[in-house]
Order: sequence, then structure tokens, then C-alpha cells
Amino acid sequence: MTSRPRCLAPLVALVLAGCAGAQGGSGEGDATAATSPALAALLGSADRAMAQGELAEAGRLLDEARAIGPEDPGLWVAIARLRFRGGEHLTALEAADRALALGPDHAPALLMRALMVRDAHGFVDALPWFEAALAADRTNADAWAEFAATLGDGGRYREMLEAVHELAKVAPDDPRLFYLQAVLAQRGGKPVLARSLLQRSGMTAGGVPAAQLLDALINLDQGNFDSAAAQLEALAARQPANARVRTLLARALFLGGREAELVDQFASDAERPAASPYLVMLVARAYERLGDRGAAAPLLERAFAEASRVPSALARRSSLPQPTAELRTLATAGNWNGARSAARDYRSRFPASADLAQLEGDAALGAGDGQAALAAYAAAARLRRPWPLTRKVLFASRRIGEGLAADTLLARHVAGEPDNIAALVDLARLMGTGADWQRSAMLLDHAIALGGGHDPALLALRAKAAEGLGNDAEAKRFAGLAGELRPPALAAR
Repeated sequence: MTSRPRCLAPLVALVLAGCAGAQGGSGEGDATAATSPALAALLGSADRAMAQGELAEAGRLLDEARAIGPEDPGLWVAIARLRFRGGEHLTALEAADRALALGPDHAPALLMRALMVRDAHGFVDALPWFEAALAADRTNADAWAEFAATLGDGGRYREMLEAVHELAKVAPDDPRLFYLQAVLAQRGGKPVLARSLLQRSGMTAGGVPAAQLLDALINLDQGNFDSAAAQLEALAARQPANARVRTLLARALFLGGREAELVDQFASDAERPAASPYLVMLVARAYERLGDRGAAAPLLERAFAEASRVPSALARRSSLPQPTAELRTLATAGNWNGARSAARDYRSRFPASADLAQLEGDAALGAGDGQAALAAYAAAARLRRPWPLTRKVLFASRRIGEGLAADTLLARHVAGEPDNIAALVDLARLMGTGADWQRSAMLLDHAIALGGGHDPALLALRAKAAEGLGNDAEAKRFAGLAGELRPPALAAR
């Protein structure tokens, strides 16, 4: 069997949070025997109840199952899923670890760990876990589908296609076959083929968010901006904290000539210190088209300048869960002590929630307590560490003097999420501060290839990298591209 990944000695807890307890055993005491028919029936019923959102009923069924087979790894995988669905994220990790301890070669338990590692650390660290799951069961369709998607997230498209072919062998009727091929076609610049494959999957009509997002991206590529905007608005309503969806929505509105709607929905977002230069520029250009140069000029200046390094904590936005909305209201009013008190209260009531752990960290960070923020973020990062969380961890780490740990974490995040333009630019900027212009240029070129060439701060940094490498012609070219985005000076009247 493929050897298990081993935990490394972490520089800080956040760098490898969640690695502890991940090792599998050698097989002694391995509880992988066939599940009894009664237990299997209960687990199947619990899965169906969870799929229908009937979490209390699923919990009752799993309690019955636990009485029959308390040492069954499949039971603990199901318990982990239920706890996760119920917001008990950290105890879900404990259940997943229990499943692995009981069944080191239990494919569903290995797959669950792979997914958790992917969410917390990125695709590179997760790959050995996917390989272990597939070594345990080569017929596991879920493992092949998630393995293929993970390879795609890492830009390893040839290997992704090979994994899709393996999925076709074990599950020729699986709708994810067409979805994954649609992803490959879209990334290969073939939107017409991508649309055909996506329709064959049926996943868009089924309301799968990832499929709906892909459909919106295809519409953007094909110039169907109003259709893309409608899809992205629906997704943003379901996922109000998803920054990528909101940025794509802003782009769709801009390309569709709906400047007034763009300003109405995103002007407040663009005013936030942590707004991306791209979003700021979209809002500024919308103001320009509407004839409001006074509102456009300062935003264009901000877009051209380097983005603020200070992350936005608890910025207010509509349609968020009640605890998040309450804390953001307090933060917007500058009442950080009140926000911290409310966060502690929620955390004491729901100690297993990674979301509330992150909110507690945000409140501490806003109050200037970097050490407390890192402690709370460490708990949240055991489950997942998306870029917004990593960015706040980086800021808090540097605030308390842990610059080396922050630099290490940034490099690891880019390795795990190599298509994240914002992370690439931050790492490129870090490389530039050490005069490592060769690596800085490589990172920025990759970001440009991913579509980041509209970011004026990125282009200006790329010009600096070219200058540092002694390539005057390239420096002039990138400086010229950045200059095209610089706002013209306002004429005196």
C-alpha cells in the first residue's frame, strides 16, 4: 500500500494544524471487516436523512448503529459527516481520527482525511491521502472524483485526465465524469465543449454550486454576461461570504454594461481596505462610465497603488448568519471589546464550531491582540484554511514578530493553492523584498497567465522584477501596461 504521509515538526501550530493523528497503523487491530447487514442498513438510512437535511433523524439512526457496531470505522465516518453538517467541525475531526484508528486501511476514512487535509493545507499535502484511499479501494468512485478535482486545482491537468479515465472505468454512469471533463475543457479554452459536457452531467440543473459556477464562467467566456450575472447573483445569495463569486459577479455586471447595478452592489466593498485592486478598479471604471469622475479618481489611485496589507476583519455585509452579522455590526461601530465578548459567548456555546473560532480570532485581531487571534485561528485552521484566513494569520503573525513563520505559511499556501492570484502576488512581493527577482517574476507570470493581468499593482510589481533582472525592455513594457491603468490627472476647473 502507498506509504502514509508523516507529520513534520511544525514551525508553528498553524503551519501544519490538523496533521497530528493523521498517521495510519500497520494493520494490527484493523477494523475493516464486512459491516453487518443491520449496521449497513442503519448507515444507509442515516446517509439519506443527512442528504435530506434531517440531521436529528440521522443522529438517532447513528445512535442505533453505534449500539450495534461501536468499533466500525464506517460508523465513525458517518458520525464525522453528521457533526460537520451540524457545525461541530472540531469534533468531526475527532470522529474522523477515530475512524482511521479503527480502520487504517478503510478507504472512506482515508478519503475523509484527504478532503480535510486539502481544505486545511491545499492539494500538495492532500495527494498522499488520496493515493492511500485509492490503494485501499481502487473501485471507490468518490475517491477518484475528488482526486481528479484536486489534481485540477493544482494545475496538473494531464494527471487529472488520467484520474477521470479511471473514474470512468469504475463508475461509467457517474455524472461527475462529464462535469470533470467540462472543467478540463473550460480550462483548455473550449467553452462550447465545456457547456455540452456540463449539460450532460445534469449537475447545474441539480443545483450543485460548483457546476453553477462553472456554467457562469462559460457564459462569461461566451459573452453571455447577463446570464452569467444572474447565475452569480443566485450563488452569491447562497454563499454571501464567497469573495470569488462576488468578484466574478462584479465582472459580469461590468462587462454587461450594468454600471449602476455594479456601483450599487459593490461600492461599499470597494471602500474596504482589503478590497482587491481588481474589484476597486471595476467599481472605479463603472463610476467613470456613469460620468462620476470625482468618485472614480480616488478608487483608481487605490487600484494602481499597492493594496493595503491590513486584512479586513468583520466587515459588515447583508445575508450573513446571525452571529457573524452581530459581530460585524459591533466591529463596524468600533466596539471591538463588545465584539470580543460576543465572540467568546458564542464560542463557549458552540466550542466545536470552526466558523465561530475564526470569528473569535477576527474580533481579537481587530482589538489588536495578535496572540489571541492566532490561538483562535489555529483552531479554525484544523478544519480548513482558505486564503482569507491565511491572510489574517499572516498579518497577526507578523504583528507579534513571527515573520519567519508567516513567510513559511505563505509559501505553503501558494504550494497548496497555486492558482490563487492574490497569494501569488503576495509571495512575489515577498520574494522581491529579498531581491529574489527571478522567483518573483516567475510567480507574477503565472498570475498573469491565470488572468491577473488586469491588476495594476501586479503589473507594476512585474515591471520592478524585470528591472531587478536587468531586462529594461521588459520593464518598460510592463510599466507601460500598468500606466494604461493609471487614472489620468484631473484637470483643474
